[in-house]
Amino acid sequence: MLPPPYHATAVRPDWSALPAGLRAAVTARLGAPVVAARTATAGFTGGFAAVLETADGGTVFIKAADHAHQGHLVDWYAREAAVLGRLPAGLPVPRPRWALDAAGWHALCLDAIDGRPPRLPWIPAELDAVLTGYAEVAAVLAAPPAGLAAPGLPHLADLLRDDVLWWGEVAVGREPMPPAPEAARTRLSDLVALESRLPGYAAAAPGLAHGDLRVDNVLLDADGRAWFCDWNWLCHGPAWFDLVGLLLTGYADGLPVDALFAAHPAAADAPPDALDVTLAALAGYFLTSAAAVPPDAAGPVAAPPVSPYLRAHQRFSGAQALGWLAVRQGWA
Repeated sequence: MLPPPYHATAVRPDWSALPAGLRAAVTARLGAPVVAARTATAGFTGGFAAVLETADGGTVFIKAADHAHQGHLVDWYAREAAVLGRLPAGLPVPRPRWALDAAGWHALCLDAIDGRPPRLPWIPAELDAVLTGYAEVAAVLAAPPAGLAAPGLPHLADLLRDDVLWWGEVAVGREPMPPAPEAARTRLSDLVALESRLPGYAAAAPGLAHGDLRVDNVLLDADGRAWFCDWNWLCHGPAWFDLVGLLLTGYADGLPVDALFAAHPAAADAPPDALDVTLAALAGYFLTSAAAVPPDAAGPVAAPPVSPYLRAHQRFSGAQALGWLAVRQGWA
């Protein structure tokens, strides 16, 4: 199964399509006219996201969402700004500049990162850069400064119980079995047992996790340094959970993902079966999500479109997680 084109998955409004009042407010805050706008092509939400260039030579990255139809994105952007403002200086993360509300929209301004997502199949130098960069981030998250938890961060254990653990729901008949390889159908009790251990592991971890670390949330700059973006899901939990999300696409490429996980500093204190229980949970989450009704078709009011590649991403990620787990467990 081929991965989606993570560099070109987004469906977003262009700068010219935003309300005139919002464009005027952003331009006034920038202090110079916008002369060019490069819409971000990665990601799965329908929010505005673009690098804006101004007449005075400045560049910024702007995210924006409609309060009326994208309230969840407004909340995410506000949470991300609070998190980024509290991360220590020097980390490879974008820095917030300001936020404003105008014309019924919320806009967040960040430093612009001149970069691109890593290429798939993985190029060894790019994978090394991403894993090295995340080791730097994970070291900070393992012993975070006191102020970083000030926004009332959620706990990964709660997020898992509320929205990620689905094999148990399938087993008791509250959720249909998603389209899945035979390994899932014949090993359902094993999958339930594995995923059920993950919340306890997450609750016992003392640090923080990004919570949504995927290849499309990473940028590589011209010097090859990895930058980590989209921090709206920071939560109390282990950094090794993030590491599994990063390595899923490496499994598809035939890389030695078991060894890469075991050798990474983020996994130094992981329980012996942390990789297996995380793979089980992610497989159930992604495969079940891929079979659900698309978000923009779920209600009576038309919402801004999400990426047409969202379900492909979920199917691909679920299949990789289950395939990797099946090999580790000797099911395949």
